[in-house]
Amino acid sequence: MENQLLSIITFLPLVAALIMALFLRGDDPAARSGAKWLALFTTSATFVISLLVLAGFDPGNTGFQFVEEREWILGLTYKMGVDGISILFVMLTTFLMPITILACWNVEARVKEYMIAFLVLESLMLGVFCALDLVLFYLFFEAGLIPMFLIIGIWGGKDRIYAAFKFFLYTFLGSVLMLVAMIAMYQDAGTTDVVKLLAHDFGSETFSFLGIEVVGGLQTMLFLAFFASFAVKMPMWPVHTWLPDAHVQAPTAGSVVLAAILLKMGGYGFLRFSLPMFPVGSEVLAPLVLWLSAIAIVYTSLVALAQTDMKKLIAYSSVAHMGFVTMGIFAANQQGVDGAIFQMISHGFISGALFLCVGVIYDRMHTREIEAYGGLVNRMPTYALVFIFFTMANVGLPGTSGFVGEFLTLMGIFQVNTWVAAVAATGVILSAAYALWLYRRVMLGDLIKEALKSITDMDRRERLIFAPLIAMTLLLGIYPSLVTDIIGPSVAALVSDYHAAQPAALAELAQN
Repeated sequence: MENQLLSIITFLPLVAALIMALFLRGDDPAARSGAKWLALFTTSATFVISLLVLAGFDPGNTGFQFVEEREWILGLTYKMGVDGISILFVMLTTFLMPITILACWNVEARVKEYMIAFLVLESLMLGVFCALDLVLFYLFFEAGLIPMFLIIGIWGGKDRIYAAFKFFLYTFLGSVLMLVAMIAMYQDAGTTDVVKLLAHDFGSETFSFLGIEVVGGLQTMLFLAFFASFAVKMPMWPVHTWLPDAHVQAPTAGSVVLAAILLKMGGYGFLRFSLPMFPVGSEVLAPLVLWLSAIAIVYTSLVALAQTDMKKLIAYSSVAHMGFVTMGIFAANQQGVDGAIFQMISHGFISGALFLCVGVIYDRMHTREIEAYGGLVNRMPTYALVFIFFTMANVGLPGTSGFVGEFLTLMGIFQVNTWVAAVAATGVILSAAYALWLYRRVMLGDLIKEALKSITDMDRRERLIFAPLIAMTLLLGIYPSLVTDIIGPSVAALVSDYHAAQPAALAELAQN
């Protein structure tokens, strides 16, 4: 049974979606309620089973664990497994999905289809983090676009069609280059097995392409192709423009999944493919990535200050925080990579909670415009407390998980490039500016607007949604070893292998 745990947690939501599609008929209140309860039960069961994976995981073993491998189709192999880097992304996904289902409990339009979309999306996201075959990874990675496209396009706001197509086209076009790179990797290595590819030495000899000297050779070309996909997925500046539109138009639950989990696929891809498989290409292009990340942190923080829509402000905040992630990854040292992974896990809880905070008042007032609010603390004291907690966590207040991730990434990048670290550090100040500006405008002051005078505080369901997110944000802020002890050995092995691949290749580059 242990050898099938990853397949069980990956495909259990898909099975539930199939059952829902085949056996739940009609759109009466009973059918809608049945769809919600089945989705909640399935996502909760998936989380419980994933705890068995975590309990049986050995952090000291830097290889892949719970490996499943069997013949698939067309000579391809179905291979799944997790290591210290991917296990926590699996846990983040299974932890957040029951909360997401609870968050959309008030949805009344096409409820069955809505729940099916989220269940299918959970299966595809888990598949991305567990796949150990290039073709399998690509199928999960690309198929995840479809349910998210439908969630935005069907249940989104008034400009949902534009936002859905922009989301789909940006992310899909970026991934086409990754597919070309995967074909090249198969031709060079003769396998699509990720474990074997990690041990394969892709060429780093300089060659001429269209009259341009390609330093780092094949590795640089492959790195750029994968970078095109992962940079859009995160998203990095300047290919980030699809994200604010997608967030603004997506329903609350869609924004939670998009910010908390889907964006992490880009960072995970850098850690699983770019750094370990193309170390020379990564080293050649690392300065570019570091400066793009630093620009993203400052630029999107300034743009956030100019927003009038709460969701758009938080969306730009996400782009800035992902800038810290890419900086940490390409610092390519223990603190940097530890901080990047920690930041992604922490951001999952905090950004998801902030979008849920917007959803709470949007459900009551049906507007996200900052100008429509003010003085809510007078009517919603519990909500005000929850909102300020996650605002402070987003800023990086010590004692919350947001502080640990930013601190570690800045430590890591400071060892590599002090100028990049200095520019990025200003993002911490700017994040405090836009976050506190938002809180002051929405929550503080006198309750003047007539429409707000009858607004009600959070109900029991809403408090239940936030409780686990508050607990995890505090727990990881006070006791970060819960994460670093699991990821530490695998990150150390990744960093060691990365730097071991550099001396000979870089010496050759210096001679050329």
